[in-house]
Amino acid sequence: MKNKKFITLGFISVGFAITLLFSTTLFAKTEEKKESKEASRLESLAKFTKVISIVEQYNVDDVTIEELMDKALQGMMSNLDAHSNYLTQKDYKSLKVQTNGEFGGLGITVGVKDGALTVIAPIEGTPADKAGLKSGDIILKIDERSTLNMTIDEAVSIMRGKVGDPIDLTIVREGELKPLEINIVRAIITIQSVYAKSIGDNILYVRVTSFDKKVVEDVSREIKKKNGTAKGIVLDLRNNPGGLLDQAVGLIDLFVDKGDIVSQKGRQEAENKTYTASKNNTITKVPLVVLINGGSASASEIVSGSLQDHKRAVIVGENTFGKGSVQIVLPITEFEAIKLTIARYYLPSGRTIQAVGVKPDIEVLPGEVKTKKNDFSIKEADLKKHLEEELIKVDGEVENKENKKDEKDIITPEQMNKDIQLKEAVDIIKALIIMKG
Repeated sequence: MKNKKFITLGFISVGFAITLLFSTTLFAKTEEKKESKEASRLESLAKFTKVISIVEQYNVDDVTIEELMDKALQGMMSNLDAHSNYLTQKDYKSLKVQTNGEFGGLGITVGVKDGALTVIAPIEGTPADKAGLKSGDIILKIDERSTLNMTIDEAVSIMRGKVGDPIDLTIVREGELKPLEINIVRAIITIQSVYAKSIGDNILYVRVTSFDKKVVEDVSREIKKKNGTAKGIVLDLRNNPGGLLDQAVGLIDLFVDKGDIVSQKGRQEAENKTYTASKNNTITKVPLVVLINGGSASASEIVSGSLQDHKRAVIVGENTFGKGSVQIVLPITEFEAIKLTIARYYLPSGRTIQAVGVKPDIEVLPGEVKTKKNDFSIKEADLKKHLEEELIKVDGEVENKENKKDEKDIITPEQMNKDIQLKEAVDIIKALIIMKG
């Protein structure tokens, strides 16, 4: 019996020894891995310091250590991705002016696509829009400065300036044989983000030009106005460069009553978030068509892609821009900062937007609807229009002004014929309304 106890204790001791040996080995390997990683870091930092020292000593031009460090930081950040960069004291101050103050600008959103500074979208009614800039235009030069290897923030900083000052952009446009010179005068950029019109008796057209802090409130109000009469909605996100994420999430929530809306995933656990729809926020279930194009980016892509994944809307138009990353500004001193990509957006199906964009369900290129008018056929509507014009001559301009006021709130068949993408969207909505019954 005594021997059995000793044997049992012997097994326990051996087992403990093996466990201890295994734990010690594992601990030793972990420590070894940490030491190797730390040694590698020190070696890399030593190499960096050595290069800085050599350049400072032998470079043909006299460059200070501060200048070299700025250049090194700029090179490192710009090589991470198109949206990360180092903000010098001047850049950081300029960013604060942009977010807090009033400044003169052109009214365009730009991004880097295939290595080129590209117009994501001109904002409606701004100097850039009036000058004829288009989504997809590549900016080759700003005044006399080449944009090759220029960061987005550098370009924005140069294009921003005093109100009333002119600026020349040299652009490359698909279909044009040579670069175009476009002169634009800077102005204060004020944007109407949401406006709505009626199409026929039962279709609501809602245009969202950018995602500012009142988008959900404004769209919600327009839908509620037509709640009794609108049997279908066309949501136009063409040339919408994006904006606030919470507004994109809130807009989707107006149409979707359950499930994930969008998620963001980063390297740090704290950056992983999932946004979910709530039944309490949903205000309509009528058929929906969303219009997109190459100027639809970021928040616009989240809205269109999420609605597509939920099979809540038919997406019409062209492939979107493809910006699905999250950036934050991290101060490194009181006067300097870095802008760093910390996460990427993922749609409910798990697909990413980054560099891919959202593909429409029905691809429709921009253009006009070609119609052939029969000049020899006089219909009742033509006669009525002619008589109305004759009546205006008799009664004066008062009635005409009232009609023009009303026309601001509607989209006419003539206007739709000038926009084939919108015409296609309306035709689809009409079919969906018939199917719903």
